[in-house]
Amino acid sequence: MATTHRQGIRSSRWFRLVWIAPLAVVVVLIVVFGARWLRDQPGVQSFMTTYPGATDLPSWAPVGFPAWVAWQHFLNAFFIVLIIRSGWLVRTTQRPAAYFTRNNTGVIRTKGRPKKISLDLWMHLCLDALWVANGLIFIVLIFVTGQWVRIVPTSWGIFPNAVSTGIQYASLQWPTEDGWVDYNALQVLSYFAVVFLAAPLAIVTGLRMSGAWPAQARINRVYPIELARAVHYPVMLFFVIFVIVHVVLVLATGALRNLNHMYGGSDEVNWVGFWIFVVSIVVIAAAWIAARPIVLRPIAGLMGKVGR
Repeated sequence: MATTHRQGIRSSRWFRLVWIAPLAVVVVLIVVFGARWLRDQPGVQSFMTTYPGATDLPSWAPVGFPAWVAWQHFLNAFFIVLIIRSGWLVRTTQRPAAYFTRNNTGVIRTKGRPKKISLDLWMHLCLDALWVANGLIFIVLIFVTGQWVRIVPTSWGIFPNAVSTGIQYASLQWPTEDGWVDYNALQVLSYFAVVFLAAPLAIVTGLRMSGAWPAQARINRVYPIELARAVHYPVMLFFVIFVIVHVVLVLATGALRNLNHMYGGSDEVNWVGFWIFVVSIVVIAAAWIAARPIVLRPIAGLMGKVGR
C-alpha cells in the first residue's frame, strides 16, 4: 500500500517541482553571479561603455504612448492569456466536456457535413480570430502614427547593445532607460520578435492545423500538418516565457512608472497606472474562471450546435 502511494506521488505533475524549483534557483544564482563576475572584467567594461544598451531614434520619433496603445496592450494580454489556456486544454484534455458543430449556413459554407470539434477548440479559434483582428489594428496604427520606429531595429548596432543590456539584466543591475522616450536594445528586439515573428508563426501554424485549411492543397507537400504542430507548441511556450519575464521586469524595474506608461498614459510616478493594471488583472482572472462549459455552451449555441 505504501509503495503504491509513493508511486502515485512520483507520477504526479506536482512532484516535478521537488527538483525543478531548487534547480531553477541554482541556475538563477549561477547566471546572476556569472554576470556580475563578467561585468568586472576590463574587456567587458570597455564593451559596455561602447555599447551601453541604448537605441538611437530619429528626431521625428513619437514620445510617450497614446491611449490606444494602453487599450491594445490590455486586449492583447486578455486574449493571449485565454488563448494559452484554451490551447493547453485542447492539447491535454482527453474527453472534452462538450462538442461544437458549426451551422453550415450563412456566409461560410463547406461541402459536406461540418466537422464536430471540442468546445475548448471552439473557444480557442474564436479567441484567435479576435486576437488576430486586434493585432491587425495594432499594426496599422503603429505605422500610421510612427510608433513602429520604437519596436523595429533600424541599425546593426542594436545587437551588441542588446548583449550589453542582457548582461545588465542578468547581473540585476538594471540598465538606465526611459521607456517613455525609447526602449533599450533588448526590449526592441524582444517586442519585434513578438509582433513580427512569433505572432505570424502562431497564426500560420494555427491555420495549417485548423479544419478550415484545404486538405488537398498542393502546399501541403512542403508544409505538412506535422511541421505546423512541431512549431505551434514551442511558439506557445515562447509567449508564456515572454509574458512571465515581461511582467517580472515591469514590476522590478520601477513598477509605478512602468505601469503608468502602459496603462495610465503618463510619465509621472503615481498609482493611477497601478490600479488600472489591478483592474485589468481582475478582468482577466474573471474571464479565466468564467471560461467553463456552463458559460461557453449558450454562447457557442448562437453559432451552432453544442452537445456530446
